[in-house]
Amino acid sequence: MATSREHTAPPGTGEHARALLLLGLPLIGSHLAQLAIQITDTLMLGWYNVDALAAVVLGSTLYFVLFIVGSGFAWAVMPMVASAAATEDDAQVRRVTRMGLWLSVLFGLAVLPFLIWSAPLLIAIGQEPALSGDAGRYLAIAAWGLIPNLVIMVLKSYLAALGRTQVVLWVTIGTAVLNAIVNYALIFGNWGAPELGIIGAAYASVSVQVAGVIALAVYAMLVTGKYQIFVRLWRPDWEAFGNVFRLGWPIGLTNLAEVGLFAASTLMMGWIGTRELAAHGIAIQIASATFMVHIGLSNAATIRAGRAFGRRDEADLRGGARVAIGLSVVFALLTVILFLAVPEFLLGLFIDPADPERPAIIAIGVGLMIAAAAFQFADGAQVMALGLLRGVQDTRVPMIYAAISYWLVGMSASYLLGFTFGFGAVGIWVGLILGLVLAAILLMGRFWMRSVRIGGPPPPGGVSVNPAL
Repeated sequence: MATSREHTAPPGTGEHARALLLLGLPLIGSHLAQLAIQITDTLMLGWYNVDALAAVVLGSTLYFVLFIVGSGFAWAVMPMVASAAATEDDAQVRRVTRMGLWLSVLFGLAVLPFLIWSAPLLIAIGQEPALSGDAGRYLAIAAWGLIPNLVIMVLKSYLAALGRTQVVLWVTIGTAVLNAIVNYALIFGNWGAPELGIIGAAYASVSVQVAGVIALAVYAMLVTGKYQIFVRLWRPDWEAFGNVFRLGWPIGLTNLAEVGLFAASTLMMGWIGTRELAAHGIAIQIASATFMVHIGLSNAATIRAGRAFGRRDEADLRGGARVAIGLSVVFALLTVILFLAVPEFLLGLFIDPADPERPAIIAIGVGLMIAAAAFQFADGAQVMALGLLRGVQDTRVPMIYAAISYWLVGMSASYLLGFTFGFGAVGIWVGLILGLVLAAILLMGRFWMRSVRIGGPPPPGGVSVNPAL
């Protein structure tokens, strides 16, 4: 199979943009639909009562930290499948996907106890006992959706790398709609269902995750059957297992570094007070919604970079990277305008107009929205650089850069500004900005240096072809 650089005219800017948007728009929609599940929980629980909202913000933060670390193996599947598909290596597509499923399930089993028995852990890190108890009750049920959620991530990465992004979009939209329906029934006790509050939100999350796994697995078997990813799934493939693990664990820890920064900011907000925590949770949800656009573009860039990497096509890699970064910058500018123009309106969507805490929460949230506007360009740049680096299967050095930027700089600055210097909630968010800016500078520099060294034979560690596996 050919792995040398193809001597064809490199695509122009318009062609790169069309290809990126063809892949990226459905992925953006998919990420937004996935986030809609979290936003639906936040909206409905915010209308239920502020204490329930604060408990789910706290509980879902712990869940998301573990989920995003485990997702590293799914993210590893995406560039590996894209590179293999570019050289028509069907065996490698099959092997890395199956071992991505193995690693995701094993990780889920390992961390499940931390979610099921989370209340003592939350109390130990300084959260209020009543808040921790409610969050623990939520997680004791929501935990059972972690493994299907990780499997969904692997299947989405596999299908997206093959260009099957439309199905990823529609399945995610379907699960988001199902979540809203089940939430409405079980949180408030509508349509004859019991009123379960935050427990109802947990049951809704688990039900949609199971439904999503079934839908994607059926599609994968019926439409991409030539890869046979579920054939001999029980059989270990230690070479592929090792390769996915080596690429995936740094991605998981990189995810942990970034998400850990935001999770730490949530914990710090919990130390300040319930109002601050609720305002922080709402502002994070709004910022996360716009961030999903950058994530979708970053995923598309990973796939395009992975294909160029598989062909050893430096010109295609660099040209596509410039266009992807340009698209991200344009969207970041639009986001800044939105956040600065109507912060009160955006925040008010999440709180019952009759809630007496509404004015205080919105007042705190406005300052956070200004801070969120300030980090849009850096946030988009760092996630785009990570996507491009994953496309060229470079994950270990980015992990180190992320740890320095988010933990050493960002987390320390958040604590110092929020507590030592007394700037409170806004100070915590300024610390986030400093961490993101440093990450964007380091990671972008790493990619552009790395992109000029992709010519030649494939790197060591690629999965060898063995059709029997």
